[in-house]
Amino acid sequence: MQLPVQKQILYWGGALAVLLLALWGLGNAVTPFIMGAAVAYLFDPLADRLERLGLSRTAAVVILTLCGLLLVVALFLLLVPVLVRQTTALIETAPEMLQQLQQFLMTRFPEIFTEGNPVNTALTNMGQQISERGGQLVSTVLGSVMGVVSMVMLIVIVPVVAFYLLLDWDNMVDRLDDLLPREHAGTIRRLGHEIDAALSGFVRGQGMVILILGTFYSVCLGLIGLPFGVAIGVIAASLSFIPYVGVVIGGVTAIGVALFSFWGEPVWIGAVIAVFVIGQVAEGNYLQPKIVGGHVGLHPVWLMLALTVFGTLFGFVGLLIAVPAAAALGVLVRFAVARYKESALYTGREVPSPPAPPTMVELVPRGTTERARQLAQMSRDVAVAQIQRDEHLAHLLEEHQHRQEAGRIPDAEGPPSPSALWTEARENLPGKDG
Repeated sequence: MQLPVQKQILYWGGALAVLLLALWGLGNAVTPFIMGAAVAYLFDPLADRLERLGLSRTAAVVILTLCGLLLVVALFLLLVPVLVRQTTALIETAPEMLQQLQQFLMTRFPEIFTEGNPVNTALTNMGQQISERGGQLVSTVLGSVMGVVSMVMLIVIVPVVAFYLLLDWDNMVDRLDDLLPREHAGTIRRLGHEIDAALSGFVRGQGMVILILGTFYSVCLGLIGLPFGVAIGVIAASLSFIPYVGVVIGGVTAIGVALFSFWGEPVWIGAVIAVFVIGQVAEGNYLQPKIVGGHVGLHPVWLMLALTVFGTLFGFVGLLIAVPAAAALGVLVRFAVARYKESALYTGREVPSPPAPPTMVELVPRGTTERARQLAQMSRDVAVAQIQRDEHLAHLLEEHQHRQEAGRIPDAEGPPSPSALWTEARENLPGKDG
């Protein structure tokens, strides 16, 4: 009997609810395992490529793990301290920059900065808020991140989890495929491939774009001599997955710092502007079309909504699963819309039911089916003969009892045997006395 669709939806919805509750309850305890799974997912294509080149799976995973550990150690030794130091200094210097901007505007536009003017009040309040909240914000963010992703998790747990998952990735995918409900396995596989294409295209492609832009902005701004160039370049590149947001925030910050640092030197200010113009042109005309492509299907607004919602509900773990969840939900929404447009609810007409599954035909050696049929027929014939014999014996026993009651044969002790009944029946056949 086929399980109704309503019950299937109820069961799978309950399983999803249990999973979300587990993520909400466990929180930071599962963070290193989610990060390890993400690393294994990202490096699996590289491991497959190394396997195709002739390496074993174990050798490929060991090489990738060592390269990844060296890269992480280099980042933490070289980039992270500089990034933290420059970001903190930028926030601490921002009030002074705003004060100088206010003084510059007061000399040029004194009528705007009279007592009680909204512009003057807004700039003053902005400087005070940045001065009071900026350092606290940086320390809080860095403290929470380091509290969630501690050094033990980063150095020990995440690489170990990533190593074992990457080593057994293909086998895990096969085992999960075996657990799919057979009725919907084909549809689930197709949706899984679409989710993988969207997720891998966005994460790997956008990660490469961010790496290229971050390197370009940081190196160029550093060569120009712009203070906080590394921090500004990383911020601008990290926000580049949202169209125009990264270049606007990074560009405005960089130009503001350039005006503060290079006032009276328009060449260097123009050089800073040229860096962001070149970066935006390269990103829009080459990096995004060639690396990310237009088939990803993750709209920036949808992605920001997912980051906000999952981050609010599940904290740092929610930020880790926001992008995969956004990709999966996007594919499922497109699938639901396609099914809706095929349904009677959209067309207003009854839609024919899908064709029945094909009949399975088993191929066996010649004569196997005939032999099975003959054996079945012989078994039936034996059973029928046994039934007829039992009925005939019962009839003979009944006649024997009638003759005993009529006195035609003497009484005997106990019922006669079947052989005696058959003998008696032969002796009393019609015409025997004649």
